[in-house]
Amino acid sequence: MIEQNSQRSWKETLCLDCPRWPQAYADRYRRLGYWQSQTFGQMLLQQSRRYAQRTALVSGDRRWSYEVLNQRADQLAAGMKALGIAAGDRVIVQLPNIPEFFAVFFALSRLGALPVLALPAHRQTEIQSFLSQTEAVAYIIADSDGRFDYRQLARSLRLEHEALEHIIVVGQAQEFVAIAQLYLPPTALPEQNAEDVAFFQLSGGSTGIPKLIPRTHADYLYSVRASVEICALTPESVYLAALPVSHNFSLSSPGSLGTLYAGGTVVLSSHPNPDEAFTLIAREQVTITALVPPLVLIWLEARATRSQDLSSLQLLQVGGAKLSSDIARRIAPVLGFRLQQVFGMAEGLVCYTRLDDSEAVIWHTQGQPISPDDEIRIVDDSDRLVSPGEVGHLLTRGPYTIRGYYRAPEHNAKAFTPDGFYRTGDLVRLAPSGQVIVEGRAKEQINKAGEKISCGEIEHHLLDYPAVYDAAVVGIPDLFLGECVCAFLVAKSDRVENDFTSASGRDDRVKAFLRDRGLAHYKIPDRLEWLPSLPQTGAGKIDKKALRARLVDTG
Repeated sequence: MIEQNSQRSWKETLCLDCPRWPQAYADRYRRLGYWQSQTFGQMLLQQSRRYAQRTALVSGDRRWSYEVLNQRADQLAAGMKALGIAAGDRVIVQLPNIPEFFAVFFALSRLGALPVLALPAHRQTEIQSFLSQTEAVAYIIADSDGRFDYRQLARSLRLEHEALEHIIVVGQAQEFVAIAQLYLPPTALPEQNAEDVAFFQLSGGSTGIPKLIPRTHADYLYSVRASVEICALTPESVYLAALPVSHNFSLSSPGSLGTLYAGGTVVLSSHPNPDEAFTLIAREQVTITALVPPLVLIWLEARATRSQDLSSLQLLQVGGAKLSSDIARRIAPVLGFRLQQVFGMAEGLVCYTRLDDSEAVIWHTQGQPISPDDEIRIVDDSDRLVSPGEVGHLLTRGPYTIRGYYRAPEHNAKAFTPDGFYRTGDLVRLAPSGQVIVEGRAKEQINKAGEKISCGEIEHHLLDYPAVYDAAVVGIPDLFLGECVCAFLVAKSDRVENDFTSASGRDDRVKAFLRDRGLAHYKIPDRLEWLPSLPQTGAGKIDKKALRARLVDTG
């Protein structure tokens, strides 16, 4: 806990670790009504009073009303308080699409503890980093998901992190704390300030392990409220959470939180495959859902062989990676849904095509920002503004875009301009009518099915393999996933005979090595290419442009 390491209060220390908006900007955002005094806990309480018996969450045969969700959050907050979890404590939350995710999220909000929203696909490398960065006192997991046992991961992590006092498990807890034991009678809780940090999201990790993104109640709820208005959600809206609920896209754009803010119903899907998703759409009369482009292709191909009635679905949001205009054109004729393109980032800025935009705008652009106070700069490599319509680096600041990552002063000096603009790493241009058109990424990052993967992180692990002399990782265009991971490797000459006598087995050994190091499965290279040496630029750096060209030439 922070109090053990400093004489300052946890709030004071957190403010030092999380760069905040300058006073003049904060005053403006309050004055214009972007930032309001409501916290997440207060928002749920308000909705439970307004929509008590309406269904908030659907998961398989379980249906939680707003009143039940609010009660579960109160009870869990009391149970966590009894364990000793207090305001300011950081808690790693790694849960799949189940109702308990929301009970935990709102419970921690009411307690003043700070959830770190990990993805279900994260493994030892990532979770260990989050624990080191935050000194988290608790780790909340499902017993297992798919074939992966999170309890085994928790055991190994607990041995290495003294601060980690509590492992809380949804399901069979074994030696850990079962979440069912924490539903205690509600108790008095500390009041929260809407401008305090409420939780942490994760960056795409373009420079290695993801950085922690501090989000306040005020800035994040503004994004939620504005998204609800733009997407025209009402109490009759039914949102299918097909993507992981901890993703920024499916959490707040407008996502699950937006649906709850509107008084609608969130339907939780364990997998976005057409068999499950189409069945849920028909059964629950889903009106809106969100996908990444690779899943859109799968849904388009599956529609011809599926008989479910999907006529209730009014809006399909697509984001996480750029959607090709050819695929965009097919969505309405094949699936029957209206398309909305979404472009955004967990650090803040979110753009939407509007519901009344023309087909040309919806097919060919990624829309406009949420807020009139979202500021955008498009600059060249020297931070000079480019001419209208030219491609450049996207910089942004605004009422819901952070001013810095948690405990990352050196990285913040590079990722933010001196006047507070966030360097997104995206290459964009503006259409004459003002919409953003995404052209690519400037950062060394691969976008695989909406998951952002650091090339440098994978290279670091590959270079630790005893038989690898050099390594370079690049993205490969992929019809279904957007990009796949390709690793170019140079073998150590003295290890080839012993380690790589079988060409068919060498790739499997390298991939097994990466898995054994706890790398998330989506980061494991999809393709390995072995070269005598890696090409270099005139400056002596690895020439990744030449490597990508090699992929084009060799297919």
